[in-house]
Amino acid sequence: MKSLLILRNIRVENANAITGMTFGFPAISNFLGFTHALSRMLKRDHDLTLGGCAVVCHQHHVQAYQPSGWGDYVFSLTRNPLTKEANSPAFVEEGRMHMEVTLVIECNFTCNALDFGADNIEQATYLLELYIQKAVQRLRLAGGTILGMRMQKPVQFAEIPESSDDLEKFKRKLMLSLLPGFVLVDRVDLLSAHVAHLRKSNPSVELIDAWLDFSALKYHVAPSSQAEQGGSGNEKIVWQRIDKPASGWLVPISTGYKAISPLYRNEEVANTRDEDTPFRFVETAYSIGQWISPHRVDTIEQLFWRYHSEGDWYLCKNQFQIAHSITETDVI
Repeated sequence: MKSLLILRNIRVENANAITGMTFGFPAISNFLGFTHALSRMLKRDHDLTLGGCAVVCHQHHVQAYQPSGWGDYVFSLTRNPLTKEANSPAFVEEGRMHMEVTLVIECNFTCNALDFGADNIEQATYLLELYIQKAVQRLRLAGGTILGMRMQKPVQFAEIPESSDDLEKFKRKLMLSLLPGFVLVDRVDLLSAHVAHLRKSNPSVELIDAWLDFSALKYHVAPSSQAEQGGSGNEKIVWQRIDKPASGWLVPISTGYKAISPLYRNEEVANTRDEDTPFRFVETAYSIGQWISPHRVDTIEQLFWRYHSEGDWYLCKNQFQIAHSITETDVI
């Protein structure tokens, strides 16, 4: 990581809010896919490449409502045009959301490597930012339409200083510039610790049980003092919410895929995306993420999500906590 590319306050409309069994925010693979698409454009036109990506959310609004004013939410679905038989088409549930995010992207190059036919580094940097600003407007993010970016300096390119003192000042200035907002980090360590804790008392506990402790809202009955003392049994029941295994804004997230079949040749599977790429069936892998304020990040490195593949696993991971090996105790 030699420098950073900051795409500030990207406004996205109708992004995909459903990820497997979870909803509320796009999967992290959507943002890495966006970064990969932008990197391919830079590679093709200017022989430059991008690396990992950090996601900072400033605003989000899931298109959902409560029909009765309380209880479960349902998605606001569109009424599609009639079919050619003049019948109403079947509803395909799609969760949509509007959001405003800032993406901080790793760059594998410095200003000296910019080749835009400019006379100086400042002009080359300006041309890079202008090129990326136009390129971003042509892409989609998490299936949603990009409406625009921040008016002043929507794209910024910054080199990372080498000295420790300058690096600390650079990090502090960067984190403060991302406020108000929250950055998404990986907390697979909390999931692994909770699984180990549960298995001390019940060795048959499965990983899904621990994952639901983080993602589900659970309540239990708090018996009244009269009931505890042998009352009539008609006392009013009080429901108390069960705290999550750890504190913080913890959310269930999709972090990648797990292969469930061997790798097939393309011609062996019907209706594949293209005629050349091999095919494999996969299932979504889940873990636990946490939204934190950027000022809580110790190093810039802890921000970034990157692809990580090993065996049958294809995951998105970051280094907010000490990296874990990919095992069945890490993801579902």
